[in-house]
Amino acid sequence: MKQWDIVMWNFPEGRHPAVIVSHPERIALKPVVNVLLCSSKRATRQAEANEIILDEADGLDWPTLCKCDLLYDVDKKELSAPQGSVVLARRRLLVQKLITCLNWMVP
Repeated sequence: MKQWDIVMWNFPEGRHPAVIVSHPERIALKPVVNVLLCSSKRATRQAEANEIILDEADGLDWPTLCKCDLLYDVDKKELSAPQGSVVLARRRLLVQKLITCLNWMVP
């Protein structure tokens, strides 16, 4: 398990793909990591301001919306079924979305 991996988790909304976004040291040493929620259904619309679209290149079965405005704390033991990993080209976009959506601007 590593940063950018896409795995499955039982979110409050149900079982969905999750992108692991925690720092590699946390993933290696701590029982809880941060993940982002992705839709389990095919994206049928453009991504909104708080989302990006991941797809087959990332290991998913189809274009999938990933929400970047809410982090979930998850026990690593609850993560299962590795799907793939966010491709390098989309990692930068995902980080930029996180910065914007969470208002992590430095004054």
